Amino acid sequence: MTGLDRSNWPIAAAMINFPGVRRDGSRVQDDAPDAWAATLEEVRDAGFDHLDPTDSWLNVTDLEPARRREFADVVRDSGLGMVSLSTARRSVIDPADGDANLAYSHRVLDAAAELGIRTVSLGLLRQLTPEQKAALWFWTVQGPVDPDDADTWALAVSRFRELGEHAASVGVEISLEMYEDTYLGTADDSVRLVRDIDHPSVGLNPDLGNLVRLHRPVEHWQDMAEKVLPYANYWHIKNYFRTEDATTGAITTAPAPLELGVVNYRWAVAHAIEQGFRGAFLVEHYGGDGLSVSATNRDYLRRILPKRAVSADAARPTTREDRA
Repeated sequence: MTGLDRSNWPIAAAMINFPGVRRDGSRVQDDAPDAWAATLEEVRDAGFDHLDPTDSWLNVTDLEPARRREFADVVRDSGLGMVSLSTARRSVIDPADGDANLAYSHRVLDAAAELGIRTVSLGLLRQLTPEQKAALWFWTVQGPVDPDDADTWALAVSRFRELGEHAASVGVEISLEMYEDTYLGTADDSVRLVRDIDHPSVGLNPDLGNLVRLHRPVEHWQDMAEKVLPYANYWHIKNYFRTEDATTGAITTAPAPLELGVVNYRWAVAHAIEQGFRGAFLVEHYGGDGLSVSATNRDYLRRILPKRAVSADAARPTTREDRA
């Protein structure tokens, strides 16, 4: 590909709108290929050319090799491509499961390379608490918090650098997802972490929606964007309505279509491209018919992406010197 424009920029469907475990307890993981195909037909009918098989829906990494090939065949036969693979709640510094999550993350990189996927989104999200699972919107309930501890920070840096080395060896890049109360929970911490990791295969997934939806004071979205977008290499993109009552301090949020929420993505996307962003987008939406809203988000992105092609290989900062 010699250039990217609004007609060919990869925009993937998020699979968060499809549960990995159904109300009857059956798992997508155990489905026959024709059941996977039925779901992917919905994605294709919504107008998508790409998807991200997020592991909260279907854990392609832990499928047996023959089953993983079956899934790849189903995706191809559905007329879809896979530009990315996102993990959900697999923190490599989780106090209980960090070692297992690190080993899993290595397997994810190998599975992505096998499937021809070039971007993997990792993060420091931990499992939802029972109270979060019981809430209408899980982000309105306090979840786990990464410790203010230099040794744990250093562990995160070391493990992500290790994964960056593995990613480079198999032709994959890593994108670290911003998420509240983790070491990627503010713009400043996110930039600090990726700078400390200091590996050209590791960038940021600037999921601003994960932060602007919080019912607490947060940094203005534009200030966050200006800090993190130079390091972005993949983008989970979504928006929220956000109301702040200055007289009482009350803050409320709710999911919004991309063009209607508090973040002005016309500005943010243009600024990211100016800073060298050439990664794929993953359009997300929580609540209601999330797939259809994601489709409207895709169409909005198509309208605001560049009409004239930009070079597909513009570089983002890769070394400390570049980032200075």
